[in-house]
Amino acid sequence: MLMTMAGAIANIIDDLEDRGHLKGTDIANIADVSVATVSRWRTGKATPQPRTQLVIADLRYVVDRLADIYTPDETRIWLYSRNALLGGERAIDLINQNRTEEILAAIERLDAGAFL
Repeated sequence: MLMTMAGAIANIIDDLEDRGHLKGTDIANIADVSVATVSRWRTGKATPQPRTQLVIADLRYVVDRLADIYTPDETRIWLYSRNALLGGERAIDLINQNRTEEILAAIERLDAGAFL
């Protein structure tokens, strides 16, 4: 059975909540949309615009990578905290600026134990 776009987006939102303890408000802030918009995505009444789909997909990938290292609560804190590996910037801001590669490079260094 093929999943609809709306169903796929709802699953991603659920996954972000489970693996990163991100709430609808968090997802709205990171994707630069309203909380009501995230709620419509969750219920299948709307789907994100293409650029926002990319932001959500990047967020999910980052959360999945961080889940290999951290608990969901630690993942959420890491996303919101200024980080030396990111030049003092926050991962949530970089995701929205389409700079996810920088975050992934930092996570690789974390995973390799290069920055403790």
